[in-house]
Parts: sequence; C-alpha cells; structure tokens
Amino acid sequence: MISLAEAIKLKSILKQKISELSMEISTVAYTVVEKGEEPKTPSRTIQQVEADLAVVRKDARTLDRLIYRANIDNFIEFNGEKLAIVEAIELATQLRAEAGQAKAFGMSEKESYMHSMGETILYNVALFEPEEYRVRAIKLEKQAHRLSNIINAKNYQVQIDFDDSMYF
Repeated sequence: MISLAEAIKLKSILKQKISELSMEISTVAYTVVEKGEEPKTPSRTIQQVEADLAVVRKDARTLDRLIYRANIDNFIEFNGEKLAIVEAIELATQLRAEAGQAKAFGMSEKESYMHSMGETILYNVALFEPEEYRVRAIKLEKQAHRLSNIINAKNYQVQIDFDDSMYF
C-alpha cells in the first residue's frame, strides 16, 4: 500500500523509466562492426529491455487506473461543499486561471492614452475598477492555495493498493 501522494510521484518516476528504457532499446538494438567482425554482445539484449519496458508500462497503466479511481472515490470538503478529489483539482485549476485574469485586470489603469489619429486622441478606458480586480485576484489565489493544501493533505491520507518495491 502506498499513499495517493506517493502514487502521483511514482507515476512521474515510471514515465521517466519508460523513456529511459525506450532509449536503451535503441542503444542495444544496433551495433557497428567492421565487415567480417563479430558484433559485441551488449550486457542486456533487446528482448530483456523490451521485457522490462513491458513490465513498467503495465505498472504505469495500473497506477493510472488506481490514481483515477482514488480521485473519483475520495472526497474533500471546501467552502461547505463536498467535492471528489478530481473535481477539487479542476476547481483549483479554474481558481488559478480566474486569479490570473483578475490579476491582469487589476494591474491595468482605469484610463490610459492609446494614440492620436490627426486631431483625434484615443484612450483605453476600463469598464471596471482595477483595484477591485486586484483584491479579487488576491482572494482567488488564497482560495486556490487553500484548496491545493486540502487536496495534498487528502492525498497523504488515501491509500492505494500498489506494490512500489520495484521502484523504491
């Protein structure tokens, strides 16, 4: 058994391991020799590396399934609402996006000179209060951070039935 947080880290490790084994296959698949010379046998054959890669790929698929299931079956409480972890992750993403947009609006000026065309002077006028959006961005970022902390704490509580001894 491992925690959901450990499973998420392991998923990244498995992705890296798959990449490394894929490169190793390319390395052991070919060798350059002079005509008439016998090729040197690598320490591992292409078949051995392919077998290792198949095991890691299967583990990656299994781990993905277990992570997805845990993210659907487990819930957190946020702002008085019960959310599946998968929904909470999406909400945190949306809060960060909304905060980014509010921050951009909050940094703008209420009215700014654009340019002149002959005797016509053009201004860009905000149809909102930039200060309100600056304050809103701060509030949204705090919510996103708080939600991420709740998700992270839950990820350490949830246990997944996966044997990670091959990788740790």
